Amino acid sequence: MEPDNDNNESKHSTPDTLLKQGAEGKLYIGRYNGARCLVKERFSKKYRHPDLDVQLTRQRIKAEQKAFERCKTAGVATPKLMGVDMAGRKIFMEYLEQARTAKQLVDEAVTEGNTGKVEQLAKEIGIIVGLLHGHNIIHGDLTTSNMLLDPVIQEGSATLPYRLVMIDFGLSYHSLNVEDMGVDLYVLERALLSAHSEVPEFFGWVLESYKENNKFKVPETIAKYEEVRARGRKRTMIG
Repeated sequence: MEPDNDNNESKHSTPDTLLKQGAEGKLYIGRYNGARCLVKERFSKKYRHPDLDVQLTRQRIKAEQKAFERCKTAGVATPKLMGVDMAGRKIFMEYLEQARTAKQLVDEAVTEGNTGKVEQLAKEIGIIVGLLHGHNIIHGDLTTSNMLLDPVIQEGSATLPYRLVMIDFGLSYHSLNVEDMGVDLYVLERALLSAHSEVPEFFGWVLESYKENNKFKVPETIAKYEEVRARGRKRTMIG
């Protein structure tokens, strides 16, 4: 069934709990058709012409909708898309109440001194990113804060005590370009080095799993990633 695109605000309640607020919008727990859900609301950009702002917002919301569909085809878990409200600039998603972020697991593992947990997670991330790229999906913001670990998994579906659920497709797009995939990997590497410097092997484990499990243009993608990484290092050195 297609997500409901009705703009009837009577179906939606005011926010229950604000979870996150950034430059592009806010994420909060709300209601959709009476059901508790996760709501992503995009801000209006006052510096844009109103008509352009509406057009760009609609494009980004539609791109996110498409990303959910492509992930389903790719076998990548996401929260269920419940509906959208174009006039209200909102996307309504399943609220995974028991889930926590991958960042929380890594921080916990570091405190425990259990790098085995991190390596296990890294292998799963490599598989998922490989699936995304194998289906020409560029996430655009790969961080451990944009990965949820949901303890509710289907029987016999995995040996891990969680399923990895990808979220926040606000910067995602469809591309056959291996350079875009290389940039996606570089963004992930920088994010892991920044958030989890205590585990310098983290990205190496991810990349090893990515190479083993991705069947789509891996040598070309890795070569582009190395190029992007070299350019990034040069910029850092030059300042």
